[in-house]
Amino acid sequence: MKPGNDKVYIGVDVGTGSARAGLFDVHGRLLGTAVHPIHTWYLPGEMVEQSSQDIWHACVQAIVQAVAAADITPERVAGIGFDATCSLVVLDAQAQPLTISLTGEAQRNVIVWMDHRATDQAAQINATGESVLRYVGGQISPEMETPKLLWLKQHLPDSYSRAGHFFDLADWLTFRATGSTTRSLCTVTCKWTYVRQEGGWNPRYFERIGLADLLDDDAARIGSQVVAPGTALGAGLLPEVASELGLRAGIAVGASLIDAHAGAIGTIASPDEAGRPVAPTARLAYILGTSACVLSSTTTPCFAPGIWGPYDSAMIDGLWLNEGGQSAAGAAIDTLVRSHPGYAQASAEALAAGTDVLRWLEQRVLARTPDASQAARLAHGLHVLPDFLGNRSPAADPAARAMIAGLTIDHDLQGLESLFVAGLCGLGYGLADILDALREQHVDFDRVIMSGGASRSRLVRQLMADASGVQVQLAATSEPVLLGSAMLGAVASGSFADLPAAMSAMSGLGASTTPTPPDISDFHRAKRRVYRSMQALDGQLRREMAGVARG
Repeated sequence: MKPGNDKVYIGVDVGTGSARAGLFDVHGRLLGTAVHPIHTWYLPGEMVEQSSQDIWHACVQAIVQAVAAADITPERVAGIGFDATCSLVVLDAQAQPLTISLTGEAQRNVIVWMDHRATDQAAQINATGESVLRYVGGQISPEMETPKLLWLKQHLPDSYSRAGHFFDLADWLTFRATGSTTRSLCTVTCKWTYVRQEGGWNPRYFERIGLADLLDDDAARIGSQVVAPGTALGAGLLPEVASELGLRAGIAVGASLIDAHAGAIGTIASPDEAGRPVAPTARLAYILGTSACVLSSTTTPCFAPGIWGPYDSAMIDGLWLNEGGQSAAGAAIDTLVRSHPGYAQASAEALAAGTDVLRWLEQRVLARTPDASQAARLAHGLHVLPDFLGNRSPAADPAARAMIAGLTIDHDLQGLESLFVAGLCGLGYGLADILDALREQHVDFDRVIMSGGASRSRLVRQLMADASGVQVQLAATSEPVLLGSAMLGAVASGSFADLPAAMSAMSGLGASTTPTPPDISDFHRAKRRVYRSMQALDGQLRREMAGVARG
């Protein structure tokens, strides 16, 4: 780091429902933030669509407002980093939106990460048994990009043939900012089956799955050039984009990260309590938002069934990355709460109290129990399997579905609170399954560093720690995902030699939550056995109905 550095770095995080921006100084101190909503279309058949133009508008608004909130001169901004969900952006040869929607609307040119329209295509790909599938836990997910591209070719062949560019959303953001079509090693490795140690794009794989044309012209439509996250792109911020944002042209823009991975970058290498450096392999990152993601780094490749990866240098150069998660996490809790007869009353009372429903419910739950751990007992006879969007890992079963056991006819708020707690416990047991799968492959870690919107909840942190039996710790900053993205800009600007240097200098640890005494551990072990029974029953029910016509 250069002495006397007063530079500022912008991190931009595009989640499922909003774009957020934050400004950080060279020490990782948050100077200002802003958020702007994104519109989403939900259609039958588990189709979820967005507009890249709307997403960019949200980014511009968030950046402009964050700079204003930070009250700094634009000249201090030295770098920008972007992260985003793993959504597929489709553009024509002139880089204009090209529809991915059965409605035919051109503005709908983004297949959102959680869209499961490509479940059949994922099954077709998995049936090939191609070697690259080893690097996605043995089974490709419909949330990844090649199944979605195959769906597009089979169902909207005109859009597919006219497409000039297929981008992961995070790479589209850097393209929009700089004009560079260079892709991040993070996105193409984790979601596009790019295997660097085996030469990158695998021609046999693309030929076997019917997408060989994507490798024409040196794979120009999906990425001819691939670089490490944080690499400076093009000539920096385009003049017309700089004008939109009120910033200087040419500001460094770093190659992007997936949103969860930005959360990991912003947390796992924080110095310990004594200020000593910590290897990123010593901790797991747990990012809990609309979905949930667990990320672990290892020095050697770890092939864990049902866990995505191992990915070579996809996050940190020289380290292998594994990724587990739950497709519905925050989205599962929202769905549960909204389904209860008491939701309308809870929503009205939360609004009157000037807060949101989930925070209001948490306050009520904590008021009813002696401590956050004991809150789990509110769900003693109520059990939730929260697989609304399938089980991403370690079961790797996109057809899995949610279940609730122990329902009564209660309509009161206490029943809603119990359902809320039962859902959180279910997420905790899903986390525990992923941690066990990693341990079975000898992945060692001493704690989980948590980020994402739900990490701010004391109740959530305690239930996750108790359900999984692992220490859960926060980052020092309230915005670790934004910090991870800002680090990309800091590295691209030359303020740090590489991401590990930025991670060590700009991040820190916050509050820690430890698992509780044996009585609660015994309680969770019992509920986890119920959770596993529900998983088995879900599979049995689906098998029973598999041969029955839908009508």
